[in-house]
Amino acid sequence: MIVSVDSMQVYRGMDIGTAKPSAAIRAQIPHRMVDIVDPSEELSAAEFQSIGRRAIAAAEESHGRVVIAGGSGLHFRALVDPLTFAPTDDAVRRRFEDLPPDEATDRLLAADPSAGDHVDLANPRRVVRALEILELTGETPTRRHTSEEAEAVRTYRSDLSFAGFGLDAGPRSAMRVERRFAVMLEDGLVDEVARLEPHLGRTASQAVGYKQLLPAVRGETAFTEATEDAIRATTALVKRQRTFFRRDPRIRWLPWEDGGEHDVSDIVRAIKETVEWTS
Repeated sequence: MIVSVDSMQVYRGMDIGTAKPSAAIRAQIPHRMVDIVDPSEELSAAEFQSIGRRAIAAAEESHGRVVIAGGSGLHFRALVDPLTFAPTDDAVRRRFEDLPPDEATDRLLAADPSAGDHVDLANPRRVVRALEILELTGETPTRRHTSEEAEAVRTYRSDLSFAGFGLDAGPRSAMRVERRFAVMLEDGLVDEVARLEPHLGRTASQAVGYKQLLPAVRGETAFTEATEDAIRATTALVKRQRTFFRRDPRIRWLPWEDGGEHDVSDIVRAIKETVEWTS
């Protein structure tokens, strides 16, 4: 069984732009965390964690093998690490959002003078979220940051025993992004975005590629400009993902270049040599 940790593959209909595995592939190999909510809905990281962990536990109980695959660092760590997500409340959050930013910061510092060591006080959203958590749980940013759970997350002490692998496309990754996006356009990405546009909720509309093409679909900008924006945004996302996962000492990196020295069979062989694998 494959458990996807792509934060956008959870949305039904967002197929081409998220490089979702085809129906044929999913018919051969069971996939979880794919097509579980409509794009108009919201799926929080906490909800993702709950559903994903249940899927993994069910597979383990039946002695099945689980492969966790995808590029969302938060969602990956939500499944394998002792992350606990603080509750949220729309009414409480809106109340703090209505405060002038300086007043919100002053309130947070009054409750926790060291909050600036753990929260970006220049980011109003982070300050509001810290105040929301404080009101709902009584936990200050300092208390949360110095908890045993936070230390376990910082030191990569996992809830699961796993072998981690990352594929490093090297300096040609930017070229691969351009080629990949060109293929998506050929496969009908613009039509997909246009079809979904009336149904995209707050989170789904922020998906890389969709977000940049939406203004073109609405006639607000040229498709050439939108495509260039999408490629830049995707390249930036790749860099952020690589930086995030490179920090994780549990991941072994394997070089991979299309048509290069290392192909898929080399990667599979390397994984088999590292973990006990049965066919």
